[in-house]
Amino acid sequence: MEYHRPVMLQECIDALAIKPDGVYVDVTFGGGGHSKVIASKLTTGQLYSFDQDRDAEEESKKIDSPAFTFVRANFRDLKKYLRLYRVKEVDGILADLGVSSHQFDEAERGFSTRFDGPLDMRMDSESGIPASEVVNTYSQEQLHKIFGIYGEVKNAKTLAGVIVSQRARQPIATIGEFKQAISSCTPRGKENKYLAQVFQALRIEVNDELKALEEMLEQAAEVLKPGGRLVVMSYHSLEDRLVKNFIGKGKFFGEVEKDLFGNEKKPLDAVNRKPITASEQELLENSRSRSAKLRIAEKR
Repeated sequence: MEYHRPVMLQECIDALAIKPDGVYVDVTFGGGGHSKVIASKLTTGQLYSFDQDRDAEEESKKIDSPAFTFVRANFRDLKKYLRLYRVKEVDGILADLGVSSHQFDEAERGFSTRFDGPLDMRMDSESGIPASEVVNTYSQEQLHKIFGIYGEVKNAKTLAGVIVSQRARQPIATIGEFKQAISSCTPRGKENKYLAQVFQALRIEVNDELKALEEMLEQAAEVLKPGGRLVVMSYHSLEDRLVKNFIGKGKFFGEVEKDLFGNEKKPLDAVNRKPITASEQELLENSRSRSAKLRIAEKR
């Protein structure tokens, strides 16, 4: 089975405008599809690829290039690790957000609604708390908030109440038990979409994904050289909104600030006004490309 098929591979590579002697960062190595191509285009340049997943680290050993360095870390620690490698500035940063096909396909990782397995969902399976702990220990108010905000689940309040009453009878440990516990809230005929929203909410909470994304974007703007490229592909509206706001306004909420002369105070300029989406051909070949939105920015 293919570890992970990268979405919009060519579009991402084109967007980076790779220079053979440049320094690049792929903050989401995953299955290494993007990294492989970036490394192949470098002569004296360097590529640093981040991933907190042990399986991704194993996969990284397949890239045999003097230009390539794998960094086992969360991308929210971008600056810290680049400093460790004595890298002050970079020419381009690529982020392909979301979960790799491999993580979805491994039942024991607990990301997918298709299998039964532990209710886990940690990107780094060696640290942090699994989704089962969120489901079994968070208050009803906390659960309501997570499902409402991160999953945009319509009946989030009811769902939270059902989980709390079900776990009082017996703790929820597996995907199967969780689906059974919330079956009364799951709309008939729309099971897949509903469960995808619920699982997304848990995954974002478990991995602190939105906060980590904000931290990474702010650091990316700092380490990019003037004219350097930031290329981000997101798969749901919460991520895309943060990326869009940060590129457009230099902040995640509120309006862009201006200096005394009316110039906008923001580190990046958008290269494409509208996000790039997958081609008709790719949509047919790779279902995961359906929700992908690619945004490109340049450091001012």
